[in-house]
Parts: sequence; C-alpha cells; structure tokens
Amino acid sequence: MLLSDIIDINRISRDTDVLSKKRALEELSQLITKDQTQLDASGIFDSLISRERLGSTGVGYGIAIPHGRIKNCNKITGAFIQLNQGIDFDAIDNQPVDMLFALAVPEESTDEHLQILALLASMFNDENFRKQLRNSKSNEETYRLLTEWKKPD
Repeated sequence: MLLSDIIDINRISRDTDVLSKKRALEELSQLITKDQTQLDASGIFDSLISRERLGSTGVGYGIAIPHGRIKNCNKITGAFIQLNQGIDFDAIDNQPVDMLFALAVPEESTDEHLQILALLASMFNDENFRKQLRNSKSNEETYRLLTEWKKPD
C-alpha cells in the first residue's frame, strides 16, 4: 500500500495552532472525517485517546503517529498536521512534537496496519526528510513529500 492511498491533500494541515495533545488529536480526528462521511470524528478521537493511554505514540524527533482501530472504517485513512509550536506528547525522547501523522484503521486490519506504521517510522527516521517536511511551504509540497518519499539506500 502506498501513502497516496491513505492520505489526501485535504487531510493535511500546516501552520496549526494547538497547545495540547488532546487538541492535536481532536484536530486530526476532524481532518480524517473531512472527506470520509461514514466516519465519526468523536469516535476517531476516542480511539486515538484510548491508544495514547496505552503508551505515547510520540516516536521521537518531534514526530507522533497516533493511530486507532475504528468501527465502520473500510480502509486505512490518514491525516497530517504540522504545528507552529511543539507540544508535550510524552514522546520517547521527551522532545516536543510538532508533526503528527494519524491513522484511522479498520478493526480487522492487522498486517496492513503494521506495514504502514513501519513505513511511517522509516520515513520519519530520515533526518533529511524531516527537515524538508518542516521547511515545506504549502499543503501541496507537504503532500508531495509524504507520497513520494523513498527509503534512502
């Protein structure tokens, strides 16, 4: 599965002002449902919050990958936000998080879900990629970077 199958330019938000983990997850939940009318933003938010209670999805380098299993979700759907200011996310490196890529995952999805998480982890582990993403100037450029990323040799 390609990231272009998961994220749409309409589910990207740059220069976002939120001051807490809760508010960031609310924003992501709203973005995911923007063009997915069968999904409910409050249900997605509840799932993302429940997952965070198990342990932070802050993976380091200012990145978080919140994700949750969702009823009535028929395909993995993603949203991305870039914050104007990093927030406390209880990340593994204790650094503030300023970029979040959220996933709404069908309840029965397992292998595909894990493959996408592994892809995102590899992508966000790439220092050059993180720098390009933070310096992008538009949703279009952010979308292009996310969907055209190739693992470095």
